[in-house]
Amino acid sequence: MTEILRYTAFSSDPSGGNRAGVVLDARGMSDDAMLAVAADVGYSETVFVTGRDADGTLVVRYFSPRAEVDFCGHVTIALGVAYAERHGAGTLSLRTAAGPIALATTAADGAPPVATLTSVPTHTRPATGAELSTTLGALRWPAADLDASFPPHVAFGGNEHLVLAAATRERLADLDYDYAALDAVMAERAWTTVQLVWRESATVFHARDPFPPGGVVEDAATGAAAAAFGGYLRDLGLFPASGAVTIHQGADMGRPSLLTVTLADGGRVSVGGTAVPIT
Repeated sequence: MTEILRYTAFSSDPSGGNRAGVVLDARGMSDDAMLAVAADVGYSETVFVTGRDADGTLVVRYFSPRAEVDFCGHVTIALGVAYAERHGAGTLSLRTAAGPIALATTAADGAPPVATLTSVPTHTRPATGAELSTTLGALRWPAADLDASFPPHVAFGGNEHLVLAAATRERLADLDYDYAALDAVMAERAWTTVQLVWRESATVFHARDPFPPGGVVEDAATGAAAAAFGGYLRDLGLFPASGAVTIHQGADMGRPSLLTVTLADGGRVSVGGTAVPIT
């Protein structure tokens, strides 16, 4: 029988973070079987380890309840923690549809393991006027509510995310969008989430991520979007001199999450956090 693990990622509290399904041994499972498991689990994504290459690299696939996705950050963090709890902390290499991912875990006595993924090379481009206007229309956000210090961009960190910065915390908190309209905008452009952020300080951001492609209104913690955002900050010369960014996500939906973003070599970005089982 296939063992299906349930974790919450980017939180040390089971009531916070982003819920993730983890299947550490999915050898021989068909695409339809994995999709059915993801739909039954009902979380935004479930990760499946479908094999191991000769060099030890784990072959990993990701499914939302609706479809396969190339990459998902929070379930990768959950995978790292689940693997470390069973086999010890260390470094794993993952082969994903988005490209190779490094996944390192560390453990301290009395604390959950911490996992850090290092993304594929990131890149970003300015959003077009049409992309911006249709998205703002679906969000019901006036353009005047954006922070001009952070230009709208489409950023990639394993999948594409539109980055929009709110000028105030109140604007970010007031998320009441047209689900069908935003779903259509994102489907046309193959965006995974819209990364809505507000800058609290040079090193601290708050984020919300509408996620209609995953069949949910909002994602509680989005590792891939955090990686894309880190690349966005680097490319625009906005990454802080401290070398790390903290992202608070999920608080407005009652599932507070904490993500740590640092830059890595080769245009890559590292995103770290912990995960705990849901019992």
